[in-house]
Amino acid sequence: MKLKYIIPSFVAALAMFAGCSEKFEPSYRDDLKVSSSYVALSTSGGSSEIEVCSNAEWAFDANSVPEWLTVSPMSGSSGNSIVKLTASSTETAQNATLRLISGNNIQEINIIQGKTVAELATCKQIIEGDDGKTYRVRAAITSIANAHYGNIYINDGTGEVYLYGMSDKDDKLANDPVDSWGLEVGDVITVEGPKVTYNTTIELKNVKVLSVEKSLVKIVEPVVAPTIAKEGGNFTVKVAFKGKGVIPGVADGCDWINFKTMSVKAGTPTAVEPNPADTAYVTFTVAVNDANLRSSFVTFTSTNGVETSSINYDVTQEGSVADVTIEKFLAAEVGTAQYRLTGIITELYASDKQGKSFYIADHTGKTLVYRAEGFIEAGAKVGDVVTVVGQRGAYKESPQMVNGNFEKFNYAATAITINEFRNVPDDKEKYYLISGSISQATEDGTKNDLEKYGNFNLTDETGSVYVYGVLKGWGGAKGEFGSLGLTWGDKLTIIAYKTTYKGLVEAVGVYVSSEKAE
Repeated sequence: MKLKYIIPSFVAALAMFAGCSEKFEPSYRDDLKVSSSYVALSTSGGSSEIEVCSNAEWAFDANSVPEWLTVSPMSGSSGNSIVKLTASSTETAQNATLRLISGNNIQEINIIQGKTVAELATCKQIIEGDDGKTYRVRAAITSIANAHYGNIYINDGTGEVYLYGMSDKDDKLANDPVDSWGLEVGDVITVEGPKVTYNTTIELKNVKVLSVEKSLVKIVEPVVAPTIAKEGGNFTVKVAFKGKGVIPGVADGCDWINFKTMSVKAGTPTAVEPNPADTAYVTFTVAVNDANLRSSFVTFTSTNGVETSSINYDVTQEGSVADVTIEKFLAAEVGTAQYRLTGIITELYASDKQGKSFYIADHTGKTLVYRAEGFIEAGAKVGDVVTVVGQRGAYKESPQMVNGNFEKFNYAATAITINEFRNVPDDKEKYYLISGSISQATEDGTKNDLEKYGNFNLTDETGSVYVYGVLKGWGGAKGEFGSLGLTWGDKLTIIAYKTTYKGLVEAVGVYVSSEKAE
């Protein structure tokens, strides 16, 4: 992407552009650690030691240890242990990834003997390259996700790569490497490490920092841009720079952000800081947004005549939100447009260790909502009728809602037995989650209908209740139950409210899930 610079006389130089990939915060455990996950051995042979710290018994996966490497000991108990890694001389470079296992925890240790394949590559080449291969890359830091572990995003203008952990100046991991190296957004770093792919995120894992080039320009405040209201307006960024001025710019093709004014304040030299940074206050104006949520960026560049630094500043503006069915959401294109979905939580997404993901369904379909902010805080659960807002995303062509927010509860459904359901008060605004087998209704005033409305008994180990109509899904019309293809004996889960008609207890429900009878 090109930049639309405010000062056209600027001589183009290195520009580091931020991408739009979804960012995440990985999960870390304190019960299994190693002093270094990157060990280099000489081609002439030799040994190196690492320290293992575990709260339980641990062992190396024997299948991960190559014939050319001796690991001693191969297992140990809780506490701190020293492990010796030994290799004989070799004429060719070789490498391996050891797997250290303690309970459900796995720590990988990269072993390299001799000069490895650490070719200087662009971010684009890394993204398109093979997992497991070691790369060296020079790029700018666009954001810092976790300073303690050294998890940062870098970009060299060809793409964005996530650095999942880095060593500090003493070659130790998880030891505040960002502080150790004094890293800031905008700095240009050269790093080396093996490539892995986590979900859709391209990573270099446990990298070694080879060099750091401090940026000539830095965002002072606000460090993260506030979201601009859809009505538009002005926003000001305070920028510090050590070059010969600062040049603001707007992403090429972005016609809704425009430069407005800039004022500069010279730094005051002191004995401690004889060459202080100057400060620029740059104001941009944002147009009214009558469409969907949109994002772009502005940039700040400074040069001292020899070196040039450029830093991007992401800007997001609110837009309208489309209320749609899940069917229409699934048919939409992947992008930043905002959609509002209302439906029943049918299942929690167990693969999300953060516990923010779930499946939501209405009468038109079902989709995964991936990591909705506010979901955990709301205490939502399976059976609840909720509303979420987010964007249409996809993972390996599988559609999902991303960058979402839990907006509100519509109804909270309490899971109870059928006998308990029969004894709750009648209330058309109170839903319960009940499950059982579809069975024949025999009580006076009942009829059986699986072809259209869904009239039958629902039976569990505590009793039966007459189900008087089941909607195909939340928001659906009556008379569509037959399209679910259920029959006698199938297990059915619904949310339902209780009514009583001429002494007959009834459950009026909405479909959640089902299982065919064996």
